[in-house]
Amino acid sequence: MPVARPVAILGGVRIPFCRQNTAYSDVGNLGMSVRTLGALVERFGLHGQTLGEVAMGAVIKHSSDWNLGREAALSSGLSPLTPGITLQRACGTSLDTIAHIGNKIALGQIEAGIGGGSDTTSDVPIVYGKKLRARLLEVNRAKTPKDKARALLKGFRFSELKPEFPGVGEPRTGKSMGEHCEDMAKEWNISRDSQDAWAVSSHKKLAAAYERGFFDDLIVPFRGVSRDNILRPDTSLEKLATLKPAFDKTSGRGTLTAANSTPLTDGAAAVLLSSDEWAAAHGHTPLAYLKDVQSAAVDFVHGEGLLMAPTVAVPQMLARHGLSLQDFDIYEIHEAFAAQVLCTLRAWESEEYCTHRLGLPGPMGRIDPEKINPNGSSLAAGHPFAATGARIIGTVAKELAQRGGGRALVSICTAGGMGVVAIVER
Repeated sequence: MPVARPVAILGGVRIPFCRQNTAYSDVGNLGMSVRTLGALVERFGLHGQTLGEVAMGAVIKHSSDWNLGREAALSSGLSPLTPGITLQRACGTSLDTIAHIGNKIALGQIEAGIGGGSDTTSDVPIVYGKKLRARLLEVNRAKTPKDKARALLKGFRFSELKPEFPGVGEPRTGKSMGEHCEDMAKEWNISRDSQDAWAVSSHKKLAAAYERGFFDDLIVPFRGVSRDNILRPDTSLEKLATLKPAFDKTSGRGTLTAANSTPLTDGAAAVLLSSDEWAAAHGHTPLAYLKDVQSAAVDFVHGEGLLMAPTVAVPQMLARHGLSLQDFDIYEIHEAFAAQVLCTLRAWESEEYCTHRLGLPGPMGRIDPEKINPNGSSLAAGHPFAATGARIIGTVAKELAQRGGGRALVSICTAGGMGVVAIVER
């Protein structure tokens, strides 16, 4: 087995993220992915070049989408000799696609590749129930028009026409992610005020990053949009305080609202990675390096918090490198909900949780809030499920480059009780 090589992050590109059923309502995953990959190809002069692989992903997709990574690559301007693959791990999808490409580069299997993802909650697959599908298959098998009519009409009930939409609940529990996170907020005593304050801070940070031009080469306009249309720079604690709970509406103890939870979002993002040798040969300077990636899972069916897996994955990864939680200059913690971030931070400060659940000698300790999500995160930008990881990696790599060095911890919770985390260094 070859010795692992450094994995260079050359840069990322994304389209503005947009609230569902707005600018990208009729585009779909392929259209958003093609625009994003095409912009990356243009930015790095990759037209006609053959890369080792393009890995893309999407959580909500049609059966007709086939291999999104390959189809998007074929329309991106890259050589058609570039292979493509499609992966999926809910909200961690594009961090996983980046890890997939990074691992191949590290082992010398390829020299350069692209990892990314897209998601739409506007162009969702709507299917019909099992009875109607069985009826239509029977019609298709029938030989004569008379037999087809009989198969279509015999015993027909209009209730068979009721469509089925993509599920929003965990199959094992029937609860939505928001309901699960509401349970976590109660378990960890996370207040409504602290969640709202976190959300306001995210909007302010993202707006400030736009104003200083941080995203000028990270975000490409699409469909007449040049900024994330979820962003509300004028939001305030007073405005957020007027909103009603979104998930626990009856107990009087609900704290998660539409503002301190990520909205349903459409968007795409991608990142170019390579070996040092490939970067030098093509005239590119790495922004940072992908040091390590770790995934973990929790038993949310039997009582653990659905979105707490990053608390497990991070110490596992840090142990490999002899690092503590405080050995980072930046922390990029995906804001699925403000409560999820606050629960994670509180768990790492808890002696009981760290010793009994994580098996550590004591609490992992506190993180300086000023180092967390310095350019805003998902509460302000939005969260197209499979695009968030690539958004974060592209953002944190540029942030480290502008600072001239440092180390970043990336943490993403996912549906299914999993988490994907990473270390990025310069």
